[in-house]
Amino acid sequence: MKLDFLKDLGIEASNSGAFDGKWLKTRGGELVIKSPIDGSVIGTVQLASAADYSRCSHAAHEAFLRWRELPAPKRGEYVRQIGNAFRHYKEQLGKLVTLEMGKILQEGLGEAQECIDIADFAVGLSRQLYGLTIASERQNHSMRETWHPIGTVGVITAFNFPIAVWAWNSMLALVCGNSCLWKPSLKTPLSAIAMTRICAEVLGKEWAPLVALCIGNDVEVGAAMLDDPSVPLVSATGSTRMGRIVGPRIAQRFGRSLLELGGNNAIVVMEDADLDLAVRATVFGAVGTAGQRCTTTRRLLVHEQVIDDLTARLVKVYGQCRIGNPLDAKTLVGPLIDEGAALAFDRAIATAKEQGGKVVCGGKRAKLKGSSKGAYVEPTIVRCESVLPIVKEETFAPILYVIPIRSVEAAIELNNDVPQGLSSSIFTADIRKAERFLSTIGSDCGIANVNIGTSGAEIGGAFGGEKETGGGRESGSDSWKVYMRRQTSTVNWGTALPLAQGIKFGDD
Repeated sequence: MKLDFLKDLGIEASNSGAFDGKWLKTRGGELVIKSPIDGSVIGTVQLASAADYSRCSHAAHEAFLRWRELPAPKRGEYVRQIGNAFRHYKEQLGKLVTLEMGKILQEGLGEAQECIDIADFAVGLSRQLYGLTIASERQNHSMRETWHPIGTVGVITAFNFPIAVWAWNSMLALVCGNSCLWKPSLKTPLSAIAMTRICAEVLGKEWAPLVALCIGNDVEVGAAMLDDPSVPLVSATGSTRMGRIVGPRIAQRFGRSLLELGGNNAIVVMEDADLDLAVRATVFGAVGTAGQRCTTTRRLLVHEQVIDDLTARLVKVYGQCRIGNPLDAKTLVGPLIDEGAALAFDRAIATAKEQGGKVVCGGKRAKLKGSSKGAYVEPTIVRCESVLPIVKEETFAPILYVIPIRSVEAAIELNNDVPQGLSSSIFTADIRKAERFLSTIGSDCGIANVNIGTSGAEIGGAFGGEKETGGGRESGSDSWKVYMRRQTSTVNWGTALPLAQGIKFGDD
């Protein structure tokens, strides 16, 4: 496998795991990075220690104290240049994501494009950090609400989107006047190093500490970030199990957490649905990224009148999905991230069978031509006549559970009857069913779609979910507000001092 393109991104045979404006000589152990494609070594990283983390946090905080005074449109100009740098390196970044994470090249390039798009969004936002004017009940008084930078934003990212999720957070945080401190997944640290190098080159010596990076384990670096009072907000993406640790620990010091956790997303297909659309959306949602998206379609709730037809169509298309090297343009399904993920796939299939599910497609490890050390599995469809206990769990693999329903009311009930609440979708030609699904008594997810799948969110809308998904929102809409502190101000421009609610005090 040729790795020449890594040099363009500043990736070397051995890399430092901490950046505080300059690359540190870190004090932790060495981490060997292997590609999930074939198990080959693609680099090493010298991990950071708790002391290294402290240096990075201090540098990020000092940079924030100066950066917050820069007018927001000027901060936006830096982000504009960062976005252009992402454009310049898009091909290399997409290829690195594929090499390190395993998603097919088109998805790797798509992730790099998300970084470009959110930078563009943030540039416009830098001139729209608006507040409110409020009518005061007191004569000759004016009230307003303004938003101010919060400080250093800690960003903890997962392996499945090694660059996009950081960009969602950091581009907005930067235009809002904050610095960022990144703890990436230990499964995809090279992507983090590449992104940091690109941004630091644009920011220059003065502002490079705004994109501090600390690659280390949870016990040292992770715990240090969660307990760090100079990091008022931590945005963490990962499992629900991780969220149960992160949220309460940050709350103990009265910090804020933005949690993007597990998903167990359903597509509802009614009897009047366009099945061609439903098949296309289901395959992309269930098979894309080898089922390793938080928005992956894991449940298909199909009206009993069309369930056999739709299942047969899906089985046919699944049989045409080429599994293999994700750098090959003809491949549609790459490897799982590692053997641990493949074992979880095996256990879920075995459990589904034990609980009464019928595997109608896939269900096994994929046998590829030639030898490969990658964890490749077959995209799988499991037919269930009722909701099995395993269906309520999130398995990060391409397993789709197909379940019959009789009405839109029953579909909504099943859609909501899982602990997670990220993304959902309904396919129907009936506007009443569609609107019911989107209404107060409909889907309880943060994302609810009609005639489009559960994955592929655009950066213009707020991204996130409810219940065990964590309640956080990232990316578009007014998600920028989480990276700022709100201040309500009252100005008395008169000569008297009337009190609120007409209170009389003393000789008034």
